[in-house]
Amino acid sequence: QVQLVESGGGLVQAGGSLRLSCAAFGFTFSRYVMGWFRQAPGKEREFVSAIRGTNSTYYVDSVKGRFTISRDNAKSTVYLQMNSLQPEDTAVYYCAATRYSVDYASLREYDYWGQGTQVTVSS
Repeated sequence: QVQLVESGGGLVQAGGSLRLSCAAFGFTFSRYVMGWFRQAPGKEREFVSAIRGTNSTYYVDSVKGRFTISRDNAKSTVYLQMNSLQPEDTAVYYCAATRYSVDYASLREYDYWGQGTQVTVSS
């Protein structure tokens, strides 16, 4: 059974850091593109970052230079290191997986989703 389990969210002050983790179960992790998305209250879910099995990485402009995505195929886990957090980063963060991706930023391309983890950044 496929499962994605996020952890690491929490409350942090502006300028602080958090590291999100997403553990994957039930599929061949190394063959999948892994993505992070977020959804703020009253807003649509949006792309944050993605990483291919080749370790090519992609970021939305608003997090470039602050967030770093990485993966450990041996542990079937993807990470999102978030530094210099700002109140506008407050959202529920979701991990997602897709076997084939042309547009890694498109929600519709992802087959599996986690339950989300809350990140709250206070000013």
